[in-house]
Order: sequence, then C-alpha cells, then structure tokens
Amino acid sequence: MDPETMHRLLNLTTLLSAALILLVLQSVRREHIRVEYSVSWLTAAIVLLVLSRAEGALGSVAWWLGIAHPPVALLLIALGVFLLVFFRFSIIISHLKDTNIALAQRVAILEYRIESLARTGPAQALARPE
Repeated sequence: MDPETMHRLLNLTTLLSAALILLVLQSVRREHIRVEYSVSWLTAAIVLLVLSRAEGALGSVAWWLGIAHPPVALLLIALGVFLLVFFRFSIIISHLKDTNIALAQRVAILEYRIESLARTGPAQALARPE
C-alpha cells in the first residue's frame, strides 16, 4: 500500500473517531444515552483515534498481528473493539429483558390483588389464606 493511500485511510479513521466522540458526548449532554453506556463508545473511539494518529504504535501492533499493512490492522482492531462493545450491550439488553419480564409479572400479581380487593372487600382481600 502506498504511503499516500495509507495516510488517507488513517486520516479518515481519525475523522470518524473524532465524529464518534463528538456524537457520544452530544448524546450524553442531551440525555439520549446514559453515561455508563457512553463509556464503551468513548473508549472504542479513543482507541481508534490514538491508533490512527500513532503510526509507530499501529505499525508495532500490525507487526505483532502479522499484518503487512498497518491500516488493515487498524480496521481489524476497530472491528474487534466494536464487536466487544456490541457484545457488552447484548448482555445489558438481555438483562433488561429479564428484568422487564419479572416486573410485568409483579404488576400482574398486583393488579389481581387490587381486583380481588375491589370484589371481596378490604378485610378478606388483605387476609392471607394458609
């Protein structure tokens, strides 16, 4: 890969990383994303930004990975970082789904108890059968 193409690709990665950082910070400021979730995105964007500007470090990482072209190594690293972020959010979404199911079940139980209270009267609805 010629040096001009490599610098263009690294500059594009720098711009995309900076845009992602700004987008995440703006989303946090407008409360579209919670701070604890923005940390993963900011970390990923900062890693890409640092690697796209530190050609020596990127060259070392590329050599260690056995990749001849540092920009290709950067894209591979970017893919890996974003896959980790997506996996983390999949875990969070799964937990939220389980929590929502439990919450819906508790609401249904409370609605049943309220309906029972309305039908039978307060004394019988509050008494617990044994």
